[in-house]
Amino acid sequence: MIKRSPFRYFRASPEIIRLAVMMYIRIPLSLRNVEDLLRERGIDVGHESVRFWWQRFGQKFAAEIRKKRVENLRSYSSWKWHLDEMFVKINGGPWTTKARFWKAS
Repeated sequence: MIKRSPFRYFRASPEIIRLAVMMYIRIPLSLRNVEDLLRERGIDVGHESVRFWWQRFGQKFAAEIRKKRVENLRSYSSWKWHLDEMFVKINGGPWTTKARFWKAS
């Protein structure tokens, strides 16, 4: 079965679409600010195109980011972190708490 590209009907390249959507998602910018930043880089795209791409591909990109994040966490599963006792000063008085934290091994 042939897997078709989700970008096949768009005139812009997949790299431009990904850049625009990631700029809108990862950096707290408005659609018009993303449009201005892309125009400074020589890419002439309207803010409505960025909004449409975000609605169309935002969930797909977010799923890819989550998948990569989980893979990175699983690759470091042999690490073990341990905190035995912690001292905190609150209003000049010492507070002691015994807490144990482990990272899954």
